[in-house]
Amino acid sequence: MLIVDTHLDLSDMALEGRDLTLPALEQPPGKHGPNVVGFPDLRVGGVGLICGTLFTGPEVYRRNGVDDPAAAHQHAAGQIRWYNQQEQAGRLHLVRRRSGLPVESDPGHSLHTIILMENADPIQRPADAGWWFTQGVRIVGMAWRRTRYAGGTGAPGGLTPIGRELVRELDNVGMIHDISHLSEASFWDLVELSSGPIMASHSNCRALINTDRQISDGMIRAIAQRGGVVGINFFDRFLIPAAERQRRRATLADVMAHVKHICNVLGDADHIGLGTDFDGGLGRNDVPEEITTAADLPRIGDAAARAGFSDADIRRFLQGNWLGFFRGALPE
Repeated sequence: MLIVDTHLDLSDMALEGRDLTLPALEQPPGKHGPNVVGFPDLRVGGVGLICGTLFTGPEVYRRNGVDDPAAAHQHAAGQIRWYNQQEQAGRLHLVRRRSGLPVESDPGHSLHTIILMENADPIQRPADAGWWFTQGVRIVGMAWRRTRYAGGTGAPGGLTPIGRELVRELDNVGMIHDISHLSEASFWDLVELSSGPIMASHSNCRALINTDRQISDGMIRAIAQRGGVVGINFFDRFLIPAAERQRRRATLADVMAHVKHICNVLGDADHIGLGTDFDGGLGRNDVPEEITTAADLPRIGDAAARAGFSDADIRRFLQGNWLGFFRGALPE
């Protein structure tokens, strides 16, 4: 079965020196320890559609507390070039329109990739949103921590005036909004202001892990009401409480606890998917113990079956919900 994973920081890993053409087990350990992701692992795991990010951390665009949007732009543009190079080399296929999406029966040999900008600071001015769209970006998350545009993880606050302007521009050009790192105030501002599609690429349940990095039941309902999908993150910090992490590793059963919570909140399994964030600030020791590399992702289907999900619901979780969302949210 083709699997969809909506959050992988491939370009950031590669530009830090990772050789993603190698299986993860053959790569030297990265900055977060043993790795989980390589192109071969994704292929073996049947991963046929991903969201590949452009990630610019504050150290790139902020000096002495002052933002440098030009530096953020340059960094993210370099990551765009890397994705284009991978497409030219035949390692992935960039999806710009809904006609470029894979079909459900695709075995995962072609890695279809939608580019997601995680943190909007590379957009130097709201009017530049259209330029990024022409470069292939189709999803934008406005914050990681606080940005010029919005409050984010660990940085409360609503959309700024320029952030509100950016929302309108993103809607005008047809971008999808990723809310995963938005502060709750900025989330509700976005829901009220935007008419565009909304998703959470890699977010878990605040009801189970009570931090502002997770999303509340009210936020889950709002995303579903807009037709969006929530991608479950595999980072152990977002799966089990700190006290439990001192005693044991996270498991796929913990992943399923978040999946079941969202399904219980909504009353169905129509708005849940995967957004693993493999190797994006974490390594092999920080993910469920059943996962050695991304090649093991099909094991989540077995875990879902053990948790009582039907074959139809498992298919929706692993591929159908995200494919349906992107068929409606991407341009013709």
